[in-house]
Amino acid sequence: MENSHYIIRTQNESLCLETIINNLGVSRAELATITGLTKATVSSIVKKLLDDNLVTETGSGQSSNLGGRKPIKLQYNGKSGLSISIDVGYNYIRALLTYLDGEEISYIEKKPITLNEDTVRSYFSEIFSSFDKIKPKSLYDIIGVVIAVHGPVFNGNIIFTPHYNLDKIRFREITESLIDYPIFLENEANLSALGEYTFTSESSSLISINIHGGIGAGIVRDGIIQTGSHGFAGEIGHQIISAGGKKCKCGNLGCLEAYASNKASFEYFAQLKDMDYVNAIILREYYNNGDTDAKKVVKENTRYLSFGINNMIAHYDPEVIVLNSSLYREIPEMMTMLKNNLYSTFSKCIIVRNSKLNERATLLGGLALNLQNFLGIKHMKFNTKA
Repeated sequence: MENSHYIIRTQNESLCLETIINNLGVSRAELATITGLTKATVSSIVKKLLDDNLVTETGSGQSSNLGGRKPIKLQYNGKSGLSISIDVGYNYIRALLTYLDGEEISYIEKKPITLNEDTVRSYFSEIFSSFDKIKPKSLYDIIGVVIAVHGPVFNGNIIFTPHYNLDKIRFREITESLIDYPIFLENEANLSALGEYTFTSESSSLISINIHGGIGAGIVRDGIIQTGSHGFAGEIGHQIISAGGKKCKCGNLGCLEAYASNKASFEYFAQLKDMDYVNAIILREYYNNGDTDAKKVVKENTRYLSFGINNMIAHYDPEVIVLNSSLYREIPEMMTMLKNNLYSTFSKCIIVRNSKLNERATLLGGLALNLQNFLGIKHMKFNTKA
């Protein structure tokens, strides 16, 4: 559905609102200078944004050297509405209720779980009911619900999920039967990139590589998710790095995620140790204790992943590459090892770092997508540095 509070904004209104969001405490005069609009136009637009409760006046700035009235500072009103984001993995569901500036109100995680249409309906119903009971009052209420899935999404539809059967679950129909807000489906890696771009980075181009059971990359440039012509952009896990290598569920042989995903590394170590189960914490403990097999697995992971990252750098030339992986968080030395494998001249000016948002990256990316649709602007920065 369309939220009754959604407003079609003129290009100049969107420009002013974007500038206010990205320049905390900007004055009307500064807004006119930055946007190139006349002071009269800016004054009229600011009045409308104030009336819409999307902007507030926050106090006085410094007057100019010539004296005169002190300018009034303007600030985006992040408390004017709420947002819901849901991240659906192969054995978990995470949900986040926030204000429109990213301030967390409530977080719910269900894990481990089995996913099918009945359980999704049950968990979604529980999440929406819980959020509805505790949500604070706001002018615009909930502006939308974003659902993140682990697989390519194009034009709001899941194309396929190579490891799980999530593409068989009718997420949109289930959600529409439970709530009456706008609903958006998007790839989890794309949302993770949008979350990092919006909340942790000053860069204009960023790639987030999410490493779980598979490997996916989200690509954002100037606030816009790059999906490609068919929704497959960023499927880095399915680039071939070993000719005739291990079989992948996508149909290829030798895909990157068959060698460098968390799942591949855990299964490899379990095989070496004849163990039934391995996760990042278990592998970390063996690695920190100097285990030879753990060091071997870690070394191979960083080597293979560097192949994929080198390819991404050559293809997209981003300013920042973010890794979102529990394995790289638990063993920080892996980031240094990975960087040491990036020999190319092309990689020397690229920032490669771990995620600052971790599991919240995808959920905050959902907020950013909700805001893009609600406010009608793409480029937003609620952050301090790269």
